[in-house]
Amino acid sequence: MLKKVAIIVGIVIAALIIIALILPLFINANTFKPTLETDLSGALGRKVEIGNISLSIFSGGVTVDSFSVADDPAFSSSPFLTAKQLKAGVSLFPLIFSKRLEVKSFTISDPQVTLLRSPSGRWNYSSLGTASPQPPQNAGAQPSKAQPSTPSSAPSSSTSSGSANNFSVGELKLSNGSMTVGTVGSSTVRKYDDVNLDASDVSYTSQFPFHLTAQTPGGGSIKLDGKAGPVNPSDASLTPFNATVGIKNFDLGATGFIDRSSGVGGIVNFDGVLTSDGQEMTSNGTITAEKVRFAPNASPATVPVNINYAARYDLSSNTGSLTQGEIRIGKAVATLGGTYNGAEVVTTVDMKMQGKAMPVHDLEGVLPAVGVQLPSGASLQTGTLDLTLAITGPVDKPVITGPVNLSNAKLAGFNLNGKLGALASFAHLGKAGTDTEIQTLSANLRVDPTGTHAQNLNLVVPSLGTMTGNGNVSPTGQLDCRMVAKLGTNNVAGVVGTALGSLTGGGSGGGIPFKVSGTTSKPIFMPDFGGMSSSAKAAPTSAKDAKGAASSILGGFLKKKKP
Repeated sequence: MLKKVAIIVGIVIAALIIIALILPLFINANTFKPTLETDLSGALGRKVEIGNISLSIFSGGVTVDSFSVADDPAFSSSPFLTAKQLKAGVSLFPLIFSKRLEVKSFTISDPQVTLLRSPSGRWNYSSLGTASPQPPQNAGAQPSKAQPSTPSSAPSSSTSSGSANNFSVGELKLSNGSMTVGTVGSSTVRKYDDVNLDASDVSYTSQFPFHLTAQTPGGGSIKLDGKAGPVNPSDASLTPFNATVGIKNFDLGATGFIDRSSGVGGIVNFDGVLTSDGQEMTSNGTITAEKVRFAPNASPATVPVNINYAARYDLSSNTGSLTQGEIRIGKAVATLGGTYNGAEVVTTVDMKMQGKAMPVHDLEGVLPAVGVQLPSGASLQTGTLDLTLAITGPVDKPVITGPVNLSNAKLAGFNLNGKLGALASFAHLGKAGTDTEIQTLSANLRVDPTGTHAQNLNLVVPSLGTMTGNGNVSPTGQLDCRMVAKLGTNNVAGVVGTALGSLTGGGSGGGIPFKVSGTTSKPIFMPDFGGMSSSAKAAPTSAKDAKGAASSILGGFLKKKKP
């Protein structure tokens, strides 16, 4: 009995093997090519072309050697998507007995996708699944590869609509793909590799889950998990979705989001949630930025910048608002809020940042990011910073303006008295001590692509007095400051300063004009002979001669003061 069963089973297996080997000879899978192209073209609203089709009975699938989907003709004549291979899982019984193709799954291998955005914010994938792609508003010049054609090649409205509504697939996969993202009229593109997409129960009329991963330029990664759908029938980019997002080691410079020439850069990590109802997208989460830079030739920050935020974005107008923004650098906290406009090639912002009593010791690590290097061996030990800044313009070249105020700070490892050079010699200032106590340092700040500019600069150092004026720091860190020092009158330096003020045109207030050059790490202090009064124009122009002249004048002055 067992022997008969074994023989029967062997015969059945042999028969199945024979059928599997010879069935493809009788079923020419390429006969389904027109049907498959028509159904896919109708579902996507784009012309779809496929290569040779082969049938695999063992896997229950159809393999297509090549696959391409046309782009929206208003954007480009090049394909929107190409792939080396497409595998379609099919139901065997309808295929064998009725020669009816029922697709259960799609696996697209090594796809290359090109996403283009018009200046108005419309994407080339917006028209996927629609009958007649709409031209992008204010598209301007077309990319060099784009030779616009008429949309007549798209399926008719009734065919497209019906096919789209009936189209569904149990499982959709994109494996080992690449994605290029650009803007119409711009040569700048961003490319993402190792793009993988898994989606199930995909249709145009219901919500479906998806999982997307990709590698970003510079070694970063992106991961999205969520649900999307139903697909918006008039604009696929307005399809509702919700997803958790994880971004690791996202290099702002390498990815092309920020113009490298602007000097703005850094490595960003993000964990948050994106939700869209098809009209408005909301986003909230935490951003951690490391090695950030905000100016050309600036050095990366040595401390991380953490941002907790919530934002809204109008998908029709491509504008939004930052409804909550908290910036943390150590124990220093500032708030950020305002609006942004993504309808331009480069996003523009209109924001306000405010911080109160922020510990400067924690902020010291971000000074290199704005091009400020403390003198070698110096550090900010104590003190607090207040600021109220407006941030406007494109994100890669913003203009930052507003008042800043540093209070009760200690600059350890740097003695200003001993670094004043010829100015110190003029005033007979000693070089005792290793630190500088700063009672207050305030200014109206402006940071723009030309550098950092401080107007109404006011520095009060108890051991010296008050220094006022204006200062500029170039994008390369070069100093150009014109100041007036009003030394304290309760010591010899103050008395000497009063006399020097008269000598150089500073008046009875004891102001000594001086300038600061060099760099923020190596400042050079020199008397400003260009600021002398007309009565002092004959004064020597070298520091050595000026010191001698001042000593001669002040010598008699000091002798008269003795009892």
